[in-house]
Amino acid sequence: MPKQTFATHPVVPLSAVVRAGDYIFLSGQVPFAPDGTLVAGDIEVQTRQVLDNIAGALGRVGATLDDVVKTTIWLTDPADFPRFNTIYGKYFPQDPPARSCVASQLMVEAKIEVEAIAYKPLGGAT
Repeated sequence: MPKQTFATHPVVPLSAVVRAGDYIFLSGQVPFAPDGTLVAGDIEVQTRQVLDNIAGALGRVGATLDDVVKTTIWLTDPADFPRFNTIYGKYFPQDPPARSCVASQLMVEAKIEVEAIAYKPLGGAT
């Protein structure tokens, strides 16, 4: 089955979302507001923005956060992990996805980046 790309970035060579069969791959999301500006604030504010961005990107292809099976998280400060984890748990309260989390420098001045993989059969069944 051919892949479908959604929201190809106008400057950077990437797509925000790629569907390959029943799987949906999201590029790393940083805390950009809908107007494209980086959201300032602490880890809680930036985590909410990133997870809201992920929910919005999934909505473009008819999926939700409930369909996420794997996330990878990058935090710039390991000390932010407990506060990040509290917010993350509110977005994934039941059957959370598998995940990895590392501390790393990011390519933008943000505290967090998250990428996700979702599973949503094309026929709609789960």
